Amino acid sequence: MPITEILRHNAEMFGDEISLVEVNPEIREGRREMTWAGFDEKANRFANLLLDRGVREGSKVAILLTNCIEWLPIYFGILRTGALAVPLNFRNTSDEIRYCLDLAECDALVFGQEFIERVGGILDQVPRVGMRLFLGTGCPEFAESFSELTENSSSEAPGIKLSEDMDAVIYFSSGTTGFPKAILHTHQSLVAACEVEMSHHGQTREDNFLCIPPLYHTGAKMHWFGSLLSGSKAVLLKGVKPEWIIRTISEESITIAWLLVPWAQDILDAMDRGDVKPEEHNLSRWRLMHMGAQPIPPSLIRRWNGYFPDQDYDTNYGLSEAAGPGCVNLGLENSHKVGAIGTAGHGWQVRIVGEDGKTVKQGKVGELCVKGPGVMKCYFRNPEATAEALRDGWLFTGDMAQMDGDGFIHLVDRKKDVIISGGENIYPVQIEDFLRSHNAVKDVAGIGIPDKRLGEVPAVVIELKPGYNCTREEIDEFCRELPRYKRPRHIIFEDIPRNPTGKIEKPKLRKKHCGSRFM
Repeated sequence: MPITEILRHNAEMFGDEISLVEVNPEIREGRREMTWAGFDEKANRFANLLLDRGVREGSKVAILLTNCIEWLPIYFGILRTGALAVPLNFRNTSDEIRYCLDLAECDALVFGQEFIERVGGILDQVPRVGMRLFLGTGCPEFAESFSELTENSSSEAPGIKLSEDMDAVIYFSSGTTGFPKAILHTHQSLVAACEVEMSHHGQTREDNFLCIPPLYHTGAKMHWFGSLLSGSKAVLLKGVKPEWIIRTISEESITIAWLLVPWAQDILDAMDRGDVKPEEHNLSRWRLMHMGAQPIPPSLIRRWNGYFPDQDYDTNYGLSEAAGPGCVNLGLENSHKVGAIGTAGHGWQVRIVGEDGKTVKQGKVGELCVKGPGVMKCYFRNPEATAEALRDGWLFTGDMAQMDGDGFIHLVDRKKDVIISGGENIYPVQIEDFLRSHNAVKDVAGIGIPDKRLGEVPAVVIELKPGYNCTREEIDEFCRELPRYKRPRHIIFEDIPRNPTGKIEKPKLRKKHCGSRFM
């Protein structure tokens, strides 16, 4: 079944019910909503416009938009033509946008107000992108108005026959090692992601999911897929301030919220300071807070449970190559195992292998591999990278992990982030988890600094909580509980850069700090 059939079903069965709400706290009357019937109609109108303009099976249509209520109907409209949707990172520079449009061989682009300058500056470099649709007011000369064209387009279902094995989307890796790779998924992958999400979190039509992360990324969208499959409401919140998140959860009667680590930390800090008072809000329907995108500090969840003791907690591990989150899942019943990422998710298999490709013994560190219905078809136009990542149906994730005595998997670090100091493997995440227990530390990133004698030595970049002071000497004393070889040799105080999905951008830190002053 193609994923578009789920939308059609919802429109037929629950047409008058609300599917999506957009909340923008920064503007007056910043709330918009859409029914399932309206969602379906807008997808049809865009699909018919694209078909009238020559878009066909195998065409690629890029989306360069911040989160908005139009985003998902645009995505489904593309899929209904048999073309591939190509979501783009809205933080990309002009060069990165050009690179992605070229790599994915895009024929059309839908973009928003914020990207006029970036798109306009690269048009002569992407001549293949002949159709340029602008969503917003003040359409530039080099584009056409999306709203005007779709209003005059047919609202009837386009009637294109789709199948589950057809190519559906191209996502891009986070690009933490350079320009991103293009990840190709079929309709089957997307439907599998719907089933995984609903299996893990039990969405019903009574649920209301709060979606804050960017929709261009698989993490946010595949969690929303649980709402799609259950025919339940979702709220798109434009902004991450703690008071906005808590107020929206209260006013919109949110039942499920997915938070990134920095946002959860900010909410806790705001409640500690008294800036946000949960007792002043109606949070009674909020049944589940779940997290992902990076290892979750157990100390964070202990703090969270202090404020929300009756709330379920879950974490998911995933990656865009595996159709987003869920190939490994902790499970609502396993909150006592906080710190682990869990066991194989619904419909998935997992292995941890050594350099020889063989499964390592329990407790040993190796590379995490996953196998299941959401594994990507390939890296588009990159057979070498595909062959390296996909072997006998297994996806080699590049994440180092180990399995404990109960069969739960713990992330150790990215393979490329392991620090080798004097022949010893040091996993920065272990140092990071330790330092997050310091009451002044808001965030921390461990990196390897070149050293003439040892090759590399561990360093930490620390972001302090607002209003807190701390010295290098204090951190050095605090770290004496660590084994000597794991103790940071360099301590740097500054903000931690993270990408839109919450992952620490360690290449930026290495580039900045691995200079001659540390040699």
